[in-house]
Amino acid sequence: MAVQNSVLTNVGAFVALRNLNSTNAKLDQVQNRVSTGLKVAGALDDASNFSIAQGIRGELKAIGAVTQGLNNAKGVGKVAIAGATGVSNLLTDIRAKLTSLGNEGITTQQRTILADDFNKLMSQANNFVANSIFNGVNLLSSGGNNVNTLSNLSGGTLTLTAQSLTTVISSLQGLGASVASSASGAANAQTAISTEFSALESTVNAALGSLGAEVRALDLQTSFLQEISDATEEGLGNIVDADLARESARLTALQVQQQLGIQTLGIANHRPQSVLSLFR
Repeated sequence: MAVQNSVLTNVGAFVALRNLNSTNAKLDQVQNRVSTGLKVAGALDDASNFSIAQGIRGELKAIGAVTQGLNNAKGVGKVAIAGATGVSNLLTDIRAKLTSLGNEGITTQQRTILADDFNKLMSQANNFVANSIFNGVNLLSSGGNNVNTLSNLSGGTLTLTAQSLTTVISSLQGLGASVASSASGAANAQTAISTEFSALESTVNAALGSLGAEVRALDLQTSFLQEISDATEEGLGNIVDADLARESARLTALQVQQQLGIQTLGIANHRPQSVLSLFR
């Protein structure tokens, strides 16, 4: 049985100190949760859940990287579509000039003017193609390469197909001198409509169709990955996020316990002094 009135051993103070230390430890934990918003901020809080959370954070980073790659590819595709659309918009004017040049009844001066307009339109078409560059990539120029980009974490890819418009534009542009000829210009223009122009029109339409479908696929995949990322973020939050309303209530309760513990320790430390009254 412990001695109740010893000045050497204060059992009550020991108990009060242990309780106060326990309260302080809990208070530190709750304050950390309130300040960080996390109930699992490190391995010391919950080793297994922290390990799971770190793995999920790694997946989120990887999804972000894949999404960035898809966005870059969309930029390449949309710029290429803009360039091909520009060329497509010129086709009606080019066709009109060739049709006029195919008329044998025009004067030499009129033919020269029409041929000059034709050459300028073809130069503009070439400029559209040459300037369709995003991040150093041009899908419309001759010699361009397909753009493959990761579409998921399993290694799947989506492709933007290179469209060689430069070759067919140059082929038609090279007819500028022949359609300007007063002798055979009309016949050359009529032939160009059914051959070179037809090839250019088909190539441009095919490019727009292909690029449009491929960019749409990139858009759909980007949206899907965003949904996956949002769902993963929610799952991560369920594992590591603190319930701040609950933690706030605990914080208030522990602060009261701390104050009571300090008072109890003070009373326990004062107790041995009461023994002195026995010797007065």
